[in-house]
Amino acid sequence: MMRAFRIFALPAVAALLLGAGPMDADNPSCPAQPDWGPTTAMSLTTRDVGDYRVLVADGMIDATLPARLRAAIEADEMVGEVWLRSRGGDARAGNEAGRIIRSYTGMLTRIPAGWTCFSACNFMFMGGDRRVVEPDGIFMVHMFTHTSDRSVISESVMDGTAATTELIAGIEQSSAMLASEDNDFLIRMGISRLLLTEVMYRQQAVQTEGNASTRYCLSQDEVRRYNVMPDEARG
Repeated sequence: MMRAFRIFALPAVAALLLGAGPMDADNPSCPAQPDWGPTTAMSLTTRDVGDYRVLVADGMIDATLPARLRAAIEADEMVGEVWLRSRGGDARAGNEAGRIIRSYTGMLTRIPAGWTCFSACNFMFMGGDRRVVEPDGIFMVHMFTHTSDRSVISESVMDGTAATTELIAGIEQSSAMLASEDNDFLIRMGISRLLLTEVMYRQQAVQTEGNASTRYCLSQDEVRRYNVMPDEARG
């Protein structure tokens, strides 16, 4: 479905500009206190900006999101943009949400100034036919992982070698499948695969002694270099 869209400097977005602020000592490319929204399930609300309408997607991505997202867009033909703020959540639901957004020709996704889009939110954002990361908007990435919960691994180790081997095999298989899905998704969405190899895959999944960095925030130059923000969507 074709959606009307407009791209220009938004007063409502400019009002969100928070400035650089202190940076994270462990993750120096990122703000110390990212505004990545609530820990509750992602809400989907409309907002009128001038003479057009945006869908504000705010919160955690869960398995119910794709169906709710499609219903919200179908319910209002005036929606031409999706604004995103999220700390992530269900990886496959994020990919599916991105594919749903891409099915609406002309739909623009935006990370407003001061807001952060992290993890599964990255893939939802990349579904936009046109994509804008506002100056001081944060596109934050990390290494995909099946689980970063060390307690799960510790419990498996206590159960014995067989249980640990089974867990590790499951993690490796799930991670390999997710890596393949992510690679395919980037190709379909027109994102440079170098975003995976040069940035995402080089981040640590969990903190280690002597290196606490587990995430990375792309600069404005980098969102352009990796085509996270295509030329025609800048403005």
